[in-house]
Amino acid sequence: MQPSPRLKTQRKISLGRRVNKAEIEAPFGEACRLDVWLFRTRLVKTRSLATKMILGGKVRITRNGKTERTRKPGLHLKAGEHITFMRGSQLIHVEMIAAGTRRGPAPEAQSLYRDHCAT
Repeated sequence: MQPSPRLKTQRKISLGRRVNKAEIEAPFGEACRLDVWLFRTRLVKTRSLATKMILGGKVRITRNGKTERTRKPGLHLKAGEHITFMRGSQLIHVEMIAAGTRRGPAPEAQSLYRDHCAT
């Protein structure tokens, strides 16, 4: 399958360096899909589990002081937004600090969010 002409053109304009698809298609700046972010932060074990949890309506997002349940795994999160869900019998309430670029080791994953759970 050939890439679209637009995508090909955008790759050529990239100041002499080859860019990946995520850089071209991410007009959101420091934003990340909800399912990908949950996977990168190691709050869920697999991305497919994150997707199932989101599609099941188990995740709530707080934006601009308004909390709403979401069923869209592709929802883009931005820094400062709060995510709340149940993992087993434990309530997880975290604030997104950064999107991250990979599913790294635990210390790197923990630097992507601030935990608001009362322990």
